[in-house]
Amino acid sequence: MSDTPETARIDKPDAALRTGWTTGACATAATKAALTALITGEFPDPVEITLPRGETPAFPLAFETLGDGYAMAGIVKDAGDDPDVTHGATVVAAVRPLPPESGIRFRAGEGVGTVTKPGLPVEVGEPAINPVPRSMMAAEVLAICEEAGLPTDLEITISIPGGQALADKTWNPRLGIVGGLSILGTTGIVHPFSCAAWIHSIHRGIDVARAEGLTHLLGATGSTSEKAARDFHNLPLGALIDMGDFAGALLKYLRAHPVERLTIAGGFAKMTKLAQGALDLHSGRSQVDMDFYLSLLPGIDDALAKRIQSANTALEVLETTRENGIDLASLIAAQAREKATETLRGAPVAVDILVTDRQGTIIAHAE
Repeated sequence: MSDTPETARIDKPDAALRTGWTTGACATAATKAALTALITGEFPDPVEITLPRGETPAFPLAFETLGDGYAMAGIVKDAGDDPDVTHGATVVAAVRPLPPESGIRFRAGEGVGTVTKPGLPVEVGEPAINPVPRSMMAAEVLAICEEAGLPTDLEITISIPGGQALADKTWNPRLGIVGGLSILGTTGIVHPFSCAAWIHSIHRGIDVARAEGLTHLLGATGSTSEKAARDFHNLPLGALIDMGDFAGALLKYLRAHPVERLTIAGGFAKMTKLAQGALDLHSGRSQVDMDFYLSLLPGIDDALAKRIQSANTALEVLETTRENGIDLASLIAAQAREKATETLRGAPVAVDILVTDRQGTIIAHAE
């Protein structure tokens, strides 16, 4: 559902990186350990689970409690080398039996959120435990209960102590997930800097906005441009999609799930990259081409052309052209709008582009 951390903006280091485990994998392992102890009186430690692609990792227990009619187990999440806000958090599962024919019921404990808005893959009022982690836990429960000859009438409560504070660093509040974090993961494995969590949150943000009936969304590269564009268009919080550098992920999802209007906002350099046709605006994956600026400025004199080609930054080019009475920001905005519209491939989405300076002043608008 969400849980993309603000630390996802950290640049990827050059060294080989270690993979980690999702909150869904940790919750599954904790559930298996707790249920095993509830039936046998003994906690498996480490506890081995089967992931959706067949891997069988083993997790050491951080703590265990066996009480009267319930069992609890906790696992410390290891996100590997990914800058994940939930790295080091303890994922706890408490299991207790329910009356016959109850089936498996999931509850949100401390630090796990509850869904309050439609559009997410979990119904409103349900704990923010995504479908794949639910399936993983259910599969382990079914296997254990079948072997023991017992019914699968169980309540599984997932908690993350301190999760409420961690959730404030994620996009959960924007998506209407209140009270804590989400239990996530489609493979069980975290691949460092894969950007999958960020893109996943972009998609879920669009889903929630559409479900709320919002017709005008804003994708911004950062908080400064987001605030400027939100104020300009007077948009509600639910319309704000934290696009970051992933313009392509935003546009391609809207291609299949359109809204009436999209505003893309960002600084001059980022919007230059979009104007050039780049869909990933990260500094490590796309660069500003000074010759591109020249292609937008036919007929300028040789001295100015040389100054542009030798400029160190996009900002230097912007200032140089301003000094010469050229509104380059508007040209970039218009070209960025054209490229965004091309990427939508005919989807019925009206696009406008806002270019801001570092202080959040709008310096160009193309619509």
